Amino acid sequence: MKPETFASLVSALLYDKRFGPYLCQPVIVGLGDDNKPFICTMDSIGAKELAKDFVVSGTASESLYGACEAMYKPDMEAEELFETISQALLFSVDRHCLSGWGGHV
Repeated sequence: MKPETFASLVSALLYDKRFGPYLCQPVIVGLGDDNKPFICTMDSIGAKELAKDFVVSGTASESLYGACEAMYKPDMEAEELFETISQALLFSVDRHCLSGWGGHV
């Protein structure tokens, strides 16, 4: 199944339950037919947000956006990307008390 199709399926499922929504913000990532990356996130009623670079989700998403926008660069190597993800996650958790303490990457 194409990730675009799966994202539309999840979006329709969430929208169907909009008056008693599931409390989730899914992130859907995959490779399309021509190995083109696909990344998408949704709110709890299925409104999709498509992106080319990155998406954030969860209770600390506002803090994560700022940290990710400040540190992300296109075409990063795997180790540099891992370090950027780790730092962005830790920065946002420190700024948002409801996100818990710590993170796993």
